[in-house]
Amino acid sequence: MDVDFTVAIPTFNGESRLSELLNRLQNQIQTEHFSWEIIVVDNNSTDNTAKLVQFYQENWQRPYPLRYCFEPKQGAAYARKHAVKEAKGQLVGFLDDDNYPISNWVAKAYEFGQNYPAAGAYASQIHPDWEVEPPKNFHRITPFLAITELGNRFLLYEPKKRLLPPSAGLVIRRKAWLESVPHKCILTGRVTGNMLTGEDIEMLSYIQKAGWEIWYNPEMEIYHRIPHWRLQKEYLIPFFRGIGLSRYVTRMVNVKSWAKPAFFCAFMINDLRKISFHLLKYGSKVKTELVPACEMQLFLSSLISPFYLWKHGYFDK
Repeated sequence: MDVDFTVAIPTFNGESRLSELLNRLQNQIQTEHFSWEIIVVDNNSTDNTAKLVQFYQENWQRPYPLRYCFEPKQGAAYARKHAVKEAKGQLVGFLDDDNYPISNWVAKAYEFGQNYPAAGAYASQIHPDWEVEPPKNFHRITPFLAITELGNRFLLYEPKKRLLPPSAGLVIRRKAWLESVPHKCILTGRVTGNMLTGEDIEMLSYIQKAGWEIWYNPEMEIYHRIPHWRLQKEYLIPFFRGIGLSRYVTRMVNVKSWAKPAFFCAFMINDLRKISFHLLKYGSKVKTELVPACEMQLFLSSLISPFYLWKHGYFDK
């Protein structure tokens, strides 16, 4: 059967979160004029994720199929790669297991892909669904938690601005992925004991480098559920360290080899400048207040990123 659109759900231990997402996907509207499917990619879960999906499959009464596959290599990059391999649709929409789309998300995602054939990827408008109210000034760092509220106009991510969207609610054109993304990328995603992230930005950077457009589509709306523990310092400091440590990779994807030494120096100087200004502005608050502490961790980790990646063998991949 020909499939026009694939919804891919990479999940690790998503037993407690998947039901709401699958229920919402069962209630999508305005999808009668195209064919689509759902794939759950179990990324080496140790809970009852597989049994939960099997339960849904046994009781599935929808014209679009619900499929399950298992990816033993843990890491979001491996799960997404497996999803692209398994997908029958030429458009693949990624929803994390804590991303809850509004009722016409699939329809709007498919429609945009038809109207913008040069788009290699396009992102959703992502609203936060806080379990608890975030602390003061938290808005300064919410984009790093996959919150993307850029207004209600379609926006093109321009390469010169060096800004790309998160993978939550992201749709990629399968052709763009297969033609642009290397078989082996450097970054693979957070796993137990390693918070190094940035695998989604690396992937998008390759797609953009190959000449495909990257867009923001505000009509594709999802809600990202954020539990209370993701607002705690014990989670956020390692999280921002992981973002910073991956930055040398994501910064350099679109830089030509001959220009890398100059860009390396420029990034080092800019990171040092940010650290200095941050210390002058906040002083001891970088140790006592959550948001300044997270920002300082990001700047420091970005500074040492190339040395960390080299020491730990990431460039050998």
